[in-house]
Amino acid sequence: MPNVIVAFSKPENGRNIRNILVKSGFHVVAVCTSGAQILTAAEELDRGVVVSGGKFQDMVYGEICRMLPEEFSMLVVAKAGAFEEDAPDNAVFLPMPMKVHDLVSTLEMMIMAQEKRHRRRRRIPRSRSREDMELIGRAKEMLMERNHMTEDEAHRYIQKCSMTNGSSLVETAEMIISLIA
Repeated sequence: MPNVIVAFSKPENGRNIRNILVKSGFHVVAVCTSGAQILTAAEELDRGVVVSGGKFQDMVYGEICRMLPEEFSMLVVAKAGAFEEDAPDNAVFLPMPMKVHDLVSTLEMMIMAQEKRHRRRRRIPRSRSREDMELIGRAKEMLMERNHMTEDEAHRYIQKCSMTNGSSLVETAEMIISLIA
């Protein structure tokens, strides 16, 4: 379950929302009362959702949205007239007064969308540098020469070792070179 940061200018509102979310099965990592606290908590996490009010003593939600890390989105709970026309893309609004069911279902929807984006980003293959490709090629050549393998067999061997050890192909190639050389 992704991380949730709850932030309201009034501490009792933050505690109440946190209790609702925890009872609904969400992982609340922090309850904040200022924009600076939100940004500090978000920097320590890799991704998540901020559930917050519209205004704080030091910032408004628009500033916070623009300063949040890329993997964060924000659910703003405020009066209907408090929302800006040019709101950031990573913000979703829930007008007050709200029902608990609306809060929970909106947050679930945001988390599902965020996980989908995260999975899509992870699927994009990373391009290897020329040095990495040469290193893998050298490891293949050593395996082909020493163990009389074809290039495909050497490549599959490096892949298998990589997956078994939980390391990257480059790290495995370095390990093979250091062991054979």
